[in-house]
Amino acid sequence: MFNSLSDRLTATFKNLRGKGRLTEADIDGTAREIRRALLDADVAVPVVREFIRRVKERALGEEVSQALNPGQQVVKIVNEELVGILGGETRELHFAKQPPTVIMLAGLQGAGKTTLAGKLAHHLKSKGHTPMLVACDLQRPNAVRQLQIGGERAGVPVHAPHPGVSSEAEVPTGDPVAVAREGVDTARDKLHDVVIIDTAGRLGVDAELMQQAADIKATVGAHETLFVIDSMIGQDAVNTAQAFNEGVDFTGVVLTKLDGDARGGAALSVAEVTGKPVMYASTGENLKDFEVFHPDRMAKRILDMGDILSLIEQAEASWDKAEAEKMAQKFADQEDFTLEDFRAQMQQLKKMGSMKKMLGMMPGAQGMRQQLDQFDDSQIDRIEAIINSMTAHERNAPKIINGSRRARIAKGSGVHVSEVNQLLERFGQAQKMMKKMAGGGGMPGGMPGMPPGMGGGAPGGGSKKKAAKGKGKKKAKSGNPAKAAQEAREAEQRRQQKAAGGSAFGASQQDVSPEDLSLPKGFEKYLK
Repeated sequence: MFNSLSDRLTATFKNLRGKGRLTEADIDGTAREIRRALLDADVAVPVVREFIRRVKERALGEEVSQALNPGQQVVKIVNEELVGILGGETRELHFAKQPPTVIMLAGLQGAGKTTLAGKLAHHLKSKGHTPMLVACDLQRPNAVRQLQIGGERAGVPVHAPHPGVSSEAEVPTGDPVAVAREGVDTARDKLHDVVIIDTAGRLGVDAELMQQAADIKATVGAHETLFVIDSMIGQDAVNTAQAFNEGVDFTGVVLTKLDGDARGGAALSVAEVTGKPVMYASTGENLKDFEVFHPDRMAKRILDMGDILSLIEQAEASWDKAEAEKMAQKFADQEDFTLEDFRAQMQQLKKMGSMKKMLGMMPGAQGMRQQLDQFDDSQIDRIEAIINSMTAHERNAPKIINGSRRARIAKGSGVHVSEVNQLLERFGQAQKMMKKMAGGGGMPGGMPGMPPGMGGGAPGGGSKKKAAKGKGKKKAKSGNPAKAAQEAREAEQRRQQKAAGGSAFGASQQDVSPEDLSLPKGFEKYLK
């Protein structure tokens, strides 16, 4: 969503690096670029004007002039002001003292209210609540059925006494206000502590929509009214938000389709214009693609500072602690890292959601945008299919996988043999890395299987510079076959003499047998 804005801001701040002092011209130029970036991102003009005013006022003051690193201080100011226009602080639901807490969803048709109702119910259920959905959208075709499917997926009951309409030709006959009242009464009788009411939307703001939403809110006494807005709506977001704020006086905003490729101006405009906080964000089609909106974390994502806290929360919510402890024990015992372990780790990562999204939360992710755009989450499923096509013995002892076994595995998983070969090669690199880490050797020069732009190093774990340096010192072979053979014999003799001269511990390598060494468990096979 914010890729374009993030790229523009990151490029702007690069010009400030290394400057010991910022002139007024430097600050004016930076403010001009920030203004252009925000306007290109469809942020409302009044919001941009006020944002730039505050940034320039602080940047021209003593706050920057007396800083040890003025460039970083300007980035800090922009980050704080972004947090301000995004709402300032995290705001979650306020629950009623006497349940049920009634939450009403309002917004235009197509904003994603019905889908969001299921996601919000699933989120609240995971927090220990017992929500119930109420279908009050009786005008959009099949809206009631869609809500029922969402409730089934979330494992939440749906109160839907009226089926609604099934086509545009039908005339709505049900009373949404009566359905809402009955739903709250049913939830109270069945001891549900939260009621989520899905209301009807229109293709544009009109008096009928507002009156119906206002009547429902007044009848059920909604404790929270959430305005659901499409993040891709652009400049019109401000007008729509102001109309709904005047019509139903909503208490919070929910941004949907935040995973889209629009410029994201709605997210940076609504909270500032209406004074109402953004509370939640929908980031995909799946039930779990839903998160609490944290203004400070979103500002850091926009400025390419990463969102490590959200990553940690995702890991804590989905990671299997028993599996993590089991893997930690294997590290402590210096046991082999097997394909069985590799598959288990991949399954844990899949529970956290899209790998592409998680990598995008890392600091500096904008610098590897091309690699992220090329990353395909389905590759993880292909790798898992290859491992599943192996026998248990092959997964625990991958060295036995010969050519015929590789052909069988490729056929069973529906891939080419070359993909099996690549997996085994990269797994071998990962196994060496794990062994080195378990032995206290730290991380190697590059991550196995990763391209240089995403943490990969030169072949063998060293840098390209070292590899080139070593390559330059290597003596060229003679073109004379007899002379080349003589040089090879002399080199072999020097190697043997060096080995016979003793190791760093004073003992000859030839005098040491594997039985005399305190080898880690399972390491003997590497000496054969």
